[in-house]
Order: sequence, then structure tokens, then C-alpha cells
Amino acid sequence: MRIGDRTIGPDAPPYIIAEIGVNHDGAVTRADELIHAAADAGADAVKFQMFEADRLLSRASTLARYQVDAGEDDPFGMLRGLELSIAALEGRVHVAHAAGLHAIVTVFSVELVDATARLGWDAFKTASPDLVHRPLLEALVGTRRPLFVSTGAGSLDEVSRAAGWIGAHPCVFLHCVSAYPTPEDEAALNGRAAMARVEPRALGYSDHTACEDTGALAVASGTRVLEKHLTHDRAAPGPDHAASLEPDAFARYVALAHRAWRMVGPVEKRVRSIEADVRAVARQSIVTRHALRAGASIEASDVTFKRPGGGFEPHELATLIGRRLRADVEADARLGAEHLE
Repeated sequence: MRIGDRTIGPDAPPYIIAEIGVNHDGAVTRADELIHAAADAGADAVKFQMFEADRLLSRASTLARYQVDAGEDDPFGMLRGLELSIAALEGRVHVAHAAGLHAIVTVFSVELVDATARLGWDAFKTASPDLVHRPLLEALVGTRRPLFVSTGAGSLDEVSRAAGWIGAHPCVFLHCVSAYPTPEDEAALNGRAAMARVEPRALGYSDHTACEDTGALAVASGTRVLEKHLTHDRAAPGPDHAASLEPDAFARYVALAHRAWRMVGPVEKRVRSIEADVRAVARQSIVTRHALRAGASIEASDVTFKRPGGGFEPHELATLIGRRLRADVEADARLGAEHLE
């Protein structure tokens, strides 16, 4: 999948999304501060959320436990205070682009897709609970923009079913654990590999841990898209701050993820140029035990194995036995093709 000039795939560097989400606390100035913090930290994209509380919530709606723990007591009041208008979000797209970042948005309601699509977003995303929301997924496919799909609290069957709805549309599935914050022993990084067995586009991890090294560990295990919440203050009131990283920690998160990418490297096994010296010095060759005369047939008792490399390799011994020498060979000499008739 491509977003602008960036390729996202198994052989590409990690693509890191700074999830601002609702950590702007409903303030445009705070949103812009977080956009610039994401750029300074080395993120590739920022992500916002497009929702309207009265459109998203029914009268039966309740709060999740983590939201209650964050001090919330009314789902309508919580979301209304965290909304950004269409106009405000359009401005954030421009700010993100000016900062050199891609702008991504999660849309929660089908009715908001068309209006949101007119704002110049580089890609769309669906939240984990909407893995089963076929009308929303199909509406976002209709925008013809790249799509990220989170899969927290979803089963492999549900991932496969959503992949069928999305079809060949450019898409990356993100494994995640829907707990805020996610304890490190519940991070379940191998869940992405399990998803990849049924959906090759499962390249991402939406990280809700409070750890700085989770992204690096995910990259080392094959993840190529990371989404991580960014906040101005983990202790701030609001539902997502506690599962986020502050700017300095987020910068370390990004640096660690890229370090992991450099260390992992491509999926290959080859002789690297940096190994040439040790390869030549430390490998062993077939070496004469004593001086041999021209015309002599080589016997096993005539040779042994010693460093350095450069002569016949030890595994070639059987092919040398019985071969005749074309010239005298001194003791402790590496045997090579030039010595044989």
C-alpha cells in the first residue's frame, strides 16, 4: 500500500502514526501542539477522530471501565467535549501537511464519510469496534483512499470476514488489544503474526501499552505499521491520556522502532561485506602435514585442517584423496587448484 510517496509493506521501514485522537481535549491549539510534537518526534502521520456524539451514541450507551477510571461519568458529555468540527479538522489537515506529516482520520459514522472525504485526508481508519461495521467499511472503501483497520477485541474469523468486504482495496489491518492502557504482559504481539496467516495485509500494531519499547519489539517480530497515542500529559483528565506517551517518550518510541528496523534488516541470509575479513581469517583450509613431492598422490594422512581460508575447504577432502601433485609442496601449505595435475 502507498500513502503519498511512502510505501507500506513487509520490506519497507516502519510507518509510525501518532494517534492524537481526542488527546487535544477539544482544543485546536492543543491539537496543533501535538501535530508539531509528532513531527519533531519523527512520526510519519498524525491521526484524528471524526465523530458527533449525538450521532454516535444511543440512549443506551454507557462508559467503558477505563473511561470511568479516567474520571468520566457521562458518555454524551465526554464525547461532546472532545468533538472537533469539520472546519477544525480541515485546518488540522493543513497543519499536518505543512509539518511534513500525513493526515489520517478515524470516521465513526457512515453519514460523516462524504463530508470528511472532502477535507484532503491522506488515509482513513476504522476503530476496532467497527471491524463488524460493514456499511462503514464499504463507505470508506468508496472514498478510494488507503484504509487502516483496527481489530482489537476481534476474532480471526471477523478479520477474514472484514477483509472480504474490503476486497482488493489498499488496506492494512492493525492488531491491537482493546485495553487502555494495555498491561505489557497482555500486549500479545504475536497476534499480528496469527492474523497474517489469514490476511497478508496484517502488517500493523495499534499499541495501547504505556511502554516505550513495545513498538521496537513489534517491528522485530514483523510489524511495519505502528499506531501510538501521543499526549501532552499522561496525567491529564480524559479517556486516552493514560494509554499515551508524552512527546519526549514518543520520540524515544519512534527512535527505538527505527533502530529495531535497522537491526532486523531484510529477510535474507547472505555473506555481508562486513564479514569478509573474519570469513577469510577464521575459516580453515586443507593444509599439508609435511612436504610432498611432485607426482605424489594425496593421502588422508598427508593433510590436516588449519586457518586461514583461501585453500580447498575441509568439505572437499574426499575429492582430493588420490589426486596427483603437479609440483613440490612444502609442509604446512594450503592446497589449492594450482597444486594439482
